[in-house]
Amino acid sequence: MTLTLLVIFAILLVIRAPISVALGLSSGITIFWYSLPLSVLLQRAVNSIDSSPLLAVPMFILAAGLLTATGVTRYMFDLVRMVVGRVRGGMAHVNVLLSLVFAGMSGAALADIGAMGAMQVREMQAQGYNRRFAAGLSIAAATIGPIFPPSIPLIIFATAAEVSGVKLLLAGIVPALLITMMLMGYIALVARRQNLPRDDVSPTLPAFLKLSLISFPALLTPVLLIGGLLSGMFGPTEAAGITVAYAILIGILVYRTLTLRALIDTTRETVLATANILFVVAAAAVFAWVLTMDQIPAKAGAWMLGISDNPLVLLLILNLVLLVAGMFLESIAAILIIAPIVTPALLEAGAPPEQIGVVMVLNLMIGLLTPPVGMSLYMMSIAAKMPFGEVVRGVAPFFLPLVVALALVTLFPGLSAWLPNYLME
Repeated sequence: MTLTLLVIFAILLVIRAPISVALGLSSGITIFWYSLPLSVLLQRAVNSIDSSPLLAVPMFILAAGLLTATGVTRYMFDLVRMVVGRVRGGMAHVNVLLSLVFAGMSGAALADIGAMGAMQVREMQAQGYNRRFAAGLSIAAATIGPIFPPSIPLIIFATAAEVSGVKLLLAGIVPALLITMMLMGYIALVARRQNLPRDDVSPTLPAFLKLSLISFPALLTPVLLIGGLLSGMFGPTEAAGITVAYAILIGILVYRTLTLRALIDTTRETVLATANILFVVAAAAVFAWVLTMDQIPAKAGAWMLGISDNPLVLLLILNLVLLVAGMFLESIAAILIIAPIVTPALLEAGAPPEQIGVVMVLNLMIGLLTPPVGMSLYMMSIAAKMPFGEVVRGVAPFFLPLVVALALVTLFPGLSAWLPNYLME
């Protein structure tokens, strides 16, 4: 049954069917072919999205959209530019740090690229940077968003693997900072070798204080989110709702740029994005049910533990699988399919669930940078109006710092597991 399912799924991918259609249709055909009850299609699909943790997904998407609609990203860009712009390769450092700041509001790589990608490329090009380099760096820096809380992929993983969503969100903080340092370290090396330009910004204390004051309410968003999670006052779903309320509040009362039309447009875009995500979730749930009927999770777990009971060895195997899967599968679909299969074996071997989640998500975010299905590449190609091949060549050098960060998170479980365990004890 599994072979039939995978063959049909592969054929649908080859003919470029949307991932949700490929998952759902291959599952439906397999269920019909083996005379299984067709009612399971609707039952499993509905049950999979009838989940309280998943309510956080549309809320975080809406919050990011509302904050972007206020225009605060421009102020944050200018603020970060004043801080690090004057060093060699300053605008490239600004690009990375801005992605880290925006990560505390968006939770998704594509949201980061969509909101700031064109601006980042345009500003770097105006300072004399190669356009290909600017686009590649912007895509690589966008991987910070799905690691730093609020992280939509980590919430999806927590739901699929049935582990603590709060701990997983906190587990992304140190790895996100590690990715930031790796990218900035790489930029520093390139800046010295290629004599990258310094920013022509002229920082003054009054201008810095003004931008800090303007940006402060938006910069409080991740503080509010993380503080609430740590205090135990609310979980990820409640945190998402409060973040939306806060974004509306500062957009109307503080920045006074959030109009009714912007609110309606942002809500409409959120509905469309959520529908796409939940369609994948529902289809993947049926796909996973077929695999479970064939006892694939149990067989895969036994196979992995038969190779080794060392969690590091199993994580290295998982890395290889995910690096290949990320080239062909959309990240959320890959999480929903692979997480229930491999997580039990890794937990039994002693790997912390926080490390498993971060390793899987970081792996798949790197997959967003790889053709043929790398959605970040297509998003940047559209946002910056660049040929797809140019974007691919631009991002290629930045695989090195990202893979080094992935290797460190894989080798040292404390990078992801220490902080949530320390703070939640």
